[in-house]
Amino acid sequence: MGAQLVPVLEIGGTHATAALVDPSTWTVAPEHVVRAHIDAAGSAESLLSELAAVANRMPSGHADTWVVAIPGPFDYVSGVGRFRGVGKFDDLFGVDLRQGLRDRIDPRPSAVTFVNDAVAFGVGEYAIGAARGHDRAVFVTLGTGVGSAYLEDGHPVTTGAGVPLEGSAHRILYDGRPLEETFSRRAIRSAYSLSTTSTFSVMPDVREIAERSRAGDRVAVAVLRRAFIGLGAALADSIAMFDAGVLVIGGSMAASWDIAEPNIRLGMSGICPRLAYLPIVPAERPTDAPLVGAARWMQETSI
Repeated sequence: MGAQLVPVLEIGGTHATAALVDPSTWTVAPEHVVRAHIDAAGSAESLLSELAAVANRMPSGHADTWVVAIPGPFDYVSGVGRFRGVGKFDDLFGVDLRQGLRDRIDPRPSAVTFVNDAVAFGVGEYAIGAARGHDRAVFVTLGTGVGSAYLEDGHPVTTGAGVPLEGSAHRILYDGRPLEETFSRRAIRSAYSLSTTSTFSVMPDVREIAERSRAGDRVAVAVLRRAFIGLGAALADSIAMFDAGVLVIGGSMAASWDIAEPNIRLGMSGICPRLAYLPIVPAERPTDAPLVGAARWMQETSI
């Protein structure tokens, strides 16, 4: 009899995905994936109910320990939310998600464990995606903010040469300020708003700013160039000291690869010339990697 399927819940800023992962092949069966919208501005009760509703759509017969991939700030050991001032999940601050999910998922899990979503993404891309074959790799997810993971032989590293505190690149300072004041959805939209003479009923999001850049909007070009070069410059010393063999980029902003990659490389090589030759690649399995990575992380940490 094969290994039991591992139930995974991935929580993003606008969605939640539940899936069953086969640990014998590290694959996700398409018929065992459910994705649903969630309201990140909702109350703790409504969010917990929404998350459990997604999980409860999984068929029975899987392992009874769930693994949850969730962005920070979060206390992954205690399962308590630390979200505050990040524009999402504010009502989960101080909330025990482990207990809340165990009380609502049917059948009741024997345990619920938590992993950072960027770490899950990295472990997954190492197992089935763009980082296969690389002993040392850095992963960055670009969305609302900057998520990251540093892996050695497929295992997360949180200390050592080049590794920022807790392996979190958003803790790196750039020009004396937190990185996300230069590079984040909020920072890019704000920079564009302050630099353009156009007026908007709704401020363009990063995807639209990228489209404007491709269409020749000089302000959009300058704003995105400055942001991505800044990101590369901020990461350069860390990546060089860690001696990474590849930088894997995921998240919604990776869709603007034609803008992101050359400017990230320019920023890194301006600080450390040898990084001009570092492979910078987009995620190969952006949908499955966080699910597979969360399951693999749980299996390996429970050994």
